[in-house]
Amino acid sequence: MTLVADIHEAHGATFETRGGVEVVSNYGRPERTHRAVRNGVGVIEHGYGVVVVEGEDRIEYVDNAVTNTVPAEDGEGVYALLLDPDGRIETELYIYNAGERLLLFTPRDRAEPLVEEWRSKTFLQRVRIRDASDEFGVFGVHGPQSTEKVASILSGAGAPEPELSFVRGSIGGELGVTVVASDNPTGEEGYDLICRAQDAEDVFEALLLYGNPAIPLGYQTWDSLTAEAGTPLFETELRGNVPNVVGLRHAIDFDKGCFVGQEVVSKVENRGQPSRRLVGFRADERPEAGTGSLPEGVLPETGADVLADGDSVGTVTRAVDAPVVGSTIGFALVGYDLDTDELAVVVDGEQVPVTRATLPFVEGSARSARIPAYLESEE
Repeated sequence: MTLVADIHEAHGATFETRGGVEVVSNYGRPERTHRAVRNGVGVIEHGYGVVVVEGEDRIEYVDNAVTNTVPAEDGEGVYALLLDPDGRIETELYIYNAGERLLLFTPRDRAEPLVEEWRSKTFLQRVRIRDASDEFGVFGVHGPQSTEKVASILSGAGAPEPELSFVRGSIGGELGVTVVASDNPTGEEGYDLICRAQDAEDVFEALLLYGNPAIPLGYQTWDSLTAEAGTPLFETELRGNVPNVVGLRHAIDFDKGCFVGQEVVSKVENRGQPSRRLVGFRADERPEAGTGSLPEGVLPETGADVLADGDSVGTVTRAVDAPVVGSTIGFALVGYDLDTDELAVVVDGEQVPVTRATLPFVEGSARSARIPAYLESEE
């Protein structure tokens, strides 16, 4: 549940539920908000789940479970995945080494199941695991002016770098915050500010009102920003897929020891390519009514067929109206060796032409670390 509902409502917010938690959908005119973030800076309240892992064996325990190497130094972070035995993604995690404890940021509905599962497997290891989701507020600051925004309100520290590293500081010398350099999911410079839940209202107000101006943004705008940036999201592109398929090779340390699902991931890696891949597509620029393309607000649904020469070659995972691109864009899972850019998507039973697109759709002030990458793209 949002920690700052009154402030959201004062800005005209409407709400929706994602991952079992109430979040802001939009504040009205999400397209205008989208452009404001692309040109300046916006602030979003994130609905993360937070898992705290403490104890002498905390790093070893988590490292043995996840796909990437857990950082050993205070102030460092990493993006990782938890897989099932078939190599399919069960959850994504941002893992931060906070000295005497690890903080794991997950989709909100994955925190409690993760804690229950891990507690049942601790055996003789010296670890303590708990769901601390209600103890923290997390606000994302994104846009080409986000570094200046953070610098204008943060005391006791400068903006952190590189990606997923963090510093501790304060706002006004009173509100303690941790500032994390993001992995740029919107395709713009970005940071996450973490605070105590009881300080969330003051921190959110400070982010909106102090220093350089900022605009609040909701998850409808988040969807369009991340799509333009070429960033796959957990619920739509990642969940239930093998990481090689969705191009998340940066979330995997192929040289580390065993983790659940490693055998499948390594087998796909060693044969050089998966059976499917995640690609972007776009419709023509916004058409006049009746031209056979996609008018504003008419989108292919998740799971809609993607066709090439009339034959099904994949399915849509997500589609949005993209304000800066000026058309409908989206992601689709298609056959890895698909050799045509001329495609169609099925919308309300009709075939609508689209074109396979190079990611990202929009070049912003930073590049998303999650843009799908495959072996041949690194050769």
